[in-house]
Amino acid sequence: MSKKTARDIKVVNIVVSTSLEHDIPLEKMAATLSNTEYNPEQFPGLVIRIKDPKTSALIFSSGKVVCTGARSMEKVHESIKKIIKSLEKIGIRIKIKPEVKIQNIVASGSVGMDLNLNVLATKLQNVEYEPEQFPGLVYKLLAAKATFLLFSNGKIVCTGTKSEKEVHAALDKLIENLKKVKA
Repeated sequence: MSKKTARDIKVVNIVVSTSLEHDIPLEKMAATLSNTEYNPEQFPGLVIRIKDPKTSALIFSSGKVVCTGARSMEKVHESIKKIIKSLEKIGIRIKIKPEVKIQNIVASGSVGMDLNLNVLATKLQNVEYEPEQFPGLVYKLLAAKATFLLFSNGKIVCTGTKSEKEVHAALDKLIENLKKVKA
């Protein structure tokens, strides 16, 4: 299998957290901004949806923010800038440059070959496979701190990594392990 096939994976979602280091009046935000949802009886955070880049964020009254949906760190930073601009509309000035921490990266792609999930379920360690409930095999790759969903057509989803470099390292390890059990 060529290196090119092995590299068929791309980031589809980056989940980050940050702190604006400022108390946020969520009631006021919800009352003023149309792209928000706030239901404090059900959940303490306010949801803000950003059209471009297409992301969502949870904002807590403490100033903590969890942003999801971006496909690159550039888009993450654009989203956070837009949140800060939204806060300016209600008189909140964020004077710091928030420090962004990646919590999780989701990537999807293909290993470029069909996979016999029944065989993999018996030969790989740390797997969950219940085809009656879900067509994919869950493979926890502990060495790479990544979890893969593997499908019989060779499509994969990788989650749990914290950088694009880790995504590619996890993919390399996955392919190495798949080749071992195919032999």
